Amino acid sequence: MATLRDIKRRIKGVQNTQQITKAMKMVAAAKLRRAQDNVINSRPYAKKIIEMLSSLASESDRNDNPYISTREIKNVLIVVVTADRGLCGAFNTNLIKETTRIIEEDFKPKGIQASLYCVGKKGYDHFRKRGYNILGSTISIFNSLKYENAKNISKDIIKGFLSGDYDKIEIVFNEFKSVVQQKVIREQFLPVPISVDDNSSSEGLYIFEPNQKEIFEHLLPKHLLAQLWRMLLESNASEFGARMTAMENATTNAKELIRTLKITYNKQRQASITKEILEIVSGANALKDKS
Repeated sequence: MATLRDIKRRIKGVQNTQQITKAMKMVAAAKLRRAQDNVINSRPYAKKIIEMLSSLASESDRNDNPYISTREIKNVLIVVVTADRGLCGAFNTNLIKETTRIIEEDFKPKGIQASLYCVGKKGYDHFRKRGYNILGSTISIFNSLKYENAKNISKDIIKGFLSGDYDKIEIVFNEFKSVVQQKVIREQFLPVPISVDDNSSSEGLYIFEPNQKEIFEHLLPKHLLAQLWRMLLESNASEFGARMTAMENATTNAKELIRTLKITYNKQRQASITKEILEIVSGANALKDKS
């Protein structure tokens, strides 16, 4: 049975942990506000640019343009966006589980070779240890997320697609819903999923300069970069939300554990005092009997 000193030492240790989790919650909450604003600001642009591309695209673009023309799927690249650190609940676990499921259930049975590009240390460490084919990685960008990070990642993965190393690129990331809710999303990145409707041609509605095809080809790389940047921002905000929630739960649990330990400490202390009183009374009674 633990001694009073052991219980007191444990209470002190839990109190120190509670201070750390409380501080981490406050840091995550401060960063979350800015990350949330960035996500909200990026969504309208990303949505509008895909609408523009859909209105500009024609059937000939679908057949000729390497960014949107479909091929026979033999090799797939999955970009998985995890965090660099833990202590954020099931944020990383859900992403890793979904990515593993996609590889093992959706691609392997069909004979499709799946490779990985890991954004974030947690995903990279997990898949590297288990022998998955990792073609590239980007680590430690979420401490100071910049637009240049999206450019570099986009450049790496698009290059492999255009050169024919893989026939399809999918991105798995956490979409920010609220502080307490993040949703794992699987989204096709390349070829760009654009619906072509020849009946709703934009000719006649707009005057294009230089021409419709050139504008379409100019917007495509910008669209890819905008979508990837949005996904990184979504993941970043989701991570802060998950960490804030996890640290709040940890702080609450620590408070409850401290309360339980203090009750145990007081009970054991009272039992010790009662025992000492009984020994004193018993000794006094023994001396009285002798006299």
